[in-house]
Amino acid sequence: MRYLVLALCLAAGAGAARAENGTDPDWPCVQRKQPHLSLGQMWSGPEPDEAARELARAPEIAALADRLEQRRLPLAEAEAEIAEFARDADNQKLTALMVAIFDRIEPHRAALIAGIARYGHKQVDLAQRIEDHRAKMEQMQKAETPDFDAIDAEEERLDWDMRIFQDRQQALTYVCETPVILEQRVFALARAIAAGLR
Repeated sequence: MRYLVLALCLAAGAGAARAENGTDPDWPCVQRKQPHLSLGQMWSGPEPDEAARELARAPEIAALADRLEQRRLPLAEAEAEIAEFARDADNQKLTALMVAIFDRIEPHRAALIAGIARYGHKQVDLAQRIEDHRAKMEQMQKAETPDFDAIDAEEERLDWDMRIFQDRQQALTYVCETPVILEQRVFALARAIAAGLR
């Protein structure tokens, strides 16, 4: 019980700090909430024009981008594929490849951020429900003739909600790291592509 109260207090304190910074007070991650990335944050090469954006949809570039964005493809292998592609590619093709990769990863990352925000709201709601269970139990125990069966039933509901809350908190570290991993991959791929620019 003390663990849960401490977790709730820490979550509330972190939420207050985030609220002061102008971010979502229910955001459950240590990392600052950034719903969307821009290509300019990741890419130091030429600014993509319409021709490069059109080229990003070409079958050869689209297929390569599909492969490179997959996290199961080790970064060293992705970099080797980019270096191979860069041998015969001009700057426009390299820029188009960057656009194609970014256009695949950014929507996926944005959807993850939205999902994490919903996750955070559910945790806040669950924490409130736990507090409500505790308050109700205290009231029931103070009654002149306490209904111990009802108190036991309320305690079971409290225990169940606490278990769910704790399981979700333990999963939160992985959940919060996923957008960061995607950002790092985009940046690493962008650096590898930029190395082939002439």
